[in-house]
Amino acid sequence: MESNLEKVYDPSKVEDRLYKKWLDKNYFHAEADESKEPFTIVIPPPNITGQLHMGHALDNTLQDILIRYKRMQGYNTLWQPGTDHASIATEVKIVNQMAEEGITKKDIGREGFLERAWDWKEEYGGKIIEQLKKLGASCDWERERFTMDEGLSDAVLEVFLRLYEKGYIYRGAKIINWCPVCKTTISEAEVEHEEKQGKFWHIKYPIKGTDEFIQIATTRPETMLGDTAIAVHPEDERYAHLIGSKVILPLVNREIPIIADEYVDQEFGSGVVKITPAHDPNDFEVGSRHNLEQINVMNDDGTINEKGGKYQGLSRYDARKAIVKDLEDVDLLVKIEDHTHNVGMHDRCNTVIEPLIKMQWFLAMEELAKPAIEAYKKDELKFVPDRFGKVYLHWLENIRDWCISRQLWWGHRIPAYYCKDCNEFIVSKEKPAQCKCGSDQLHQDEDSLDTWFSSALWPFSTLGWPEQTKEFEHFYPTDVLVTGYDIIFFWVVRMVFSGLEHTGELPFNTVFIHGLVRDAQGRKMSKSLGNGIDPLEIIEQYGADSLRLTLVSGNAPGNDMRFHIEKVEANRNFANKIWNASRFILMNLEGKTVKAVNTSDLTQADKWILSKANHLAKDVTDNMDKFDLGVAVGKLYDFIWEEFCDWYIEMVKPRLYNDEDSTKDAALWTLKTVLVQSLKLLHPYMPFITEEIFSFVEDKEESIMIASWPTYKEEWDFEQDEKEIELIKQAVRGIRNVRAEMNVPPSKKAKVFVVTTKEDIQTIFEKAKVFFATLGYASEVVIQEDKKGIDNDAVSSVIPDATIFMPFAELIDVNKEVERLEKEKAKLEKELNRSNKMLSNESFVSKAPANKIEEEKAKLEKYKTMMKQVEERLDQLKNK
Repeated sequence: MESNLEKVYDPSKVEDRLYKKWLDKNYFHAEADESKEPFTIVIPPPNITGQLHMGHALDNTLQDILIRYKRMQGYNTLWQPGTDHASIATEVKIVNQMAEEGITKKDIGREGFLERAWDWKEEYGGKIIEQLKKLGASCDWERERFTMDEGLSDAVLEVFLRLYEKGYIYRGAKIINWCPVCKTTISEAEVEHEEKQGKFWHIKYPIKGTDEFIQIATTRPETMLGDTAIAVHPEDERYAHLIGSKVILPLVNREIPIIADEYVDQEFGSGVVKITPAHDPNDFEVGSRHNLEQINVMNDDGTINEKGGKYQGLSRYDARKAIVKDLEDVDLLVKIEDHTHNVGMHDRCNTVIEPLIKMQWFLAMEELAKPAIEAYKKDELKFVPDRFGKVYLHWLENIRDWCISRQLWWGHRIPAYYCKDCNEFIVSKEKPAQCKCGSDQLHQDEDSLDTWFSSALWPFSTLGWPEQTKEFEHFYPTDVLVTGYDIIFFWVVRMVFSGLEHTGELPFNTVFIHGLVRDAQGRKMSKSLGNGIDPLEIIEQYGADSLRLTLVSGNAPGNDMRFHIEKVEANRNFANKIWNASRFILMNLEGKTVKAVNTSDLTQADKWILSKANHLAKDVTDNMDKFDLGVAVGKLYDFIWEEFCDWYIEMVKPRLYNDEDSTKDAALWTLKTVLVQSLKLLHPYMPFITEEIFSFVEDKEESIMIASWPTYKEEWDFEQDEKEIELIKQAVRGIRNVRAEMNVPPSKKAKVFVVTTKEDIQTIFEKAKVFFATLGYASEVVIQEDKKGIDNDAVSSVIPDATIFMPFAELIDVNKEVERLEKEKAKLEKELNRSNKMLSNESFVSKAPANKIEEEKAKLEKYKTMMKQVEERLDQLKNK
């Protein structure tokens, strides 16, 4: 075996080459194969306008970890990639581009605009895909789909027709979120609620036929032009006598009723609210209950329309100023208060959204929601962590009908055709030849469908549905959906009810939720704050593996994480640690053929590290199956860095440097075996460095990507050897700590005495003498039952059932040794106090499991023994 690893690991020289190798070997591709068990993940399709950000990096790293893990376990894995047309995001980009050229949508018409949109898609649509490849994403790129592909578009039309024919899709006038700049309805997902400083205007409404007034408070005085009622709570005694009366709407002089509705909060403000059904979703519901008139006073661009009287033509904010001034002039403005409240903003253009009543297409949700609710309640659909299932359920149980139409040109056009002669419409995949009335004067609806309508079909439309393709039959339902908690409502819910409605099956059985990636101060990354971090820059500087490990390590499902560049640097150091350890092993393997060894040929150290690696494989597998990816990689990190590199490699060095040592072959076999096992376990997290090292150290499997996943082996379970080596490690740590406290250089060797009366402990240390020269800087190791021959100036380290002495008084300040032992005594006193309190606590003793009580008793005895040894040593030094 030869070692050709570069002296220093340089990701920039490795990553692109290895990714090309994986593509050339077709490792990412999956064919429908009934002889294999499938495992499928669909990528949350990024927008074609998208630039890879840290949220994408986290989301896709998690998916890649799962898919690489399952691939190594032998599953027929498909990670289905693709992109979303992102109606409004893309249209905004193109409109802005056109504006720079002095062109509008009206100038070029719908067909001309769509030509530009498709050109945009061709130029920019694949950008984020190439960026995902830099991250190491092992998607099946041969199957890449786009939400406006011919097949996916056909699925959208098929679903629309099915839902319309069942009566679930209907056209009606309801209140929606309206963007006055983009001039379209927008989904809740595109509304970002920002805390803003505003005002509360307190206004008097005159009660008809009296000299009395009723006072309301509003944050939007301009909407009062569309008020159609004043509401009070039916049990509010202050206003009971006014219910049924009328008020005169200020400035408009229209009579509106005072109604009673439980929507009103008696404790908030004056306990009176104005009802404007056309401009507030809650007021819309109140208005529907009381059959109130709906008066829309705004144009699509946010200016006041003809129903606003003298304010017609003013922008909503100029109208607000004018109305407030006019109210002051007629002495109907009581006061103005500062008020902080959440304001809905359109995330694409940063415009305050306006709730408006519009004739739109809606999807009735009540019946569609029921199976999605049942799937969760029956535990058929799981959320990780489960608390997000409650969020999913709450939203479904309070769901409203979904506005699915958008006033956009880029997207799936609504398949409805209107007759110019009879004003009827026909829903059809293709334009009908004529209307039912015989007219051929038909034109298609100008609106497009909400982007979420097509992405709701993503798990099955990407596999060929509605055709019964072999891919659909083999890979659907998919297994896990990985996504952020911020789109549970808008995407996860819609995929679930769509899958159940159109395929009869859940689209996935598990939803693995992750949080947001925040900056080091815990703030959300945003353009306005200027705190965004480009993943590609991190990859360029530190490598994809270091970024991936940073995003996953220490990160629990569902929780936000803070991104620290120091963590990336630490993970780069970890990569270098693995690289240097591998170079050392390969140099020792160079020119040698490593043959399998018998268990009897292994030393205690070999058995210890094999047993550790064996249990690690089991633990990591268990953690990954439970989606505790951060916990799993934390165990891997500790094992590789500490157990393997810092302990085992150091333990075996004397054997490697001694050609006469009969256990040298066993050491080489163990080094290679544990290295290969560690690389395999680490591969899903750090695919590039593990593949590069693996290609040099292992010649039986062509790539780590398709290598077999490590499994637990009974024959590698050496429990007793593990315990014994752990005791030795404890002793060595004690020696190192004492020496470090006294600033004794490693070059200064010292005689080590192990004092214990227990024969089994003596035997353990007798077998481990060889380790102390390199690990404990020992010139000689003496094992004895008492302190005979040990100088009183010797320093010590206490471990269970033994004390380690080092007689190098000339290097020691006795006062410092006393100080150190006093500290150790104080720590032991705390532990003794804690353990005694716990065991004297009746509640603990009566309720705790028996094994927990016994464990605590054993700890107490151990602390007592250690305390006795420390006190004896202190007494010796103080009375010297």
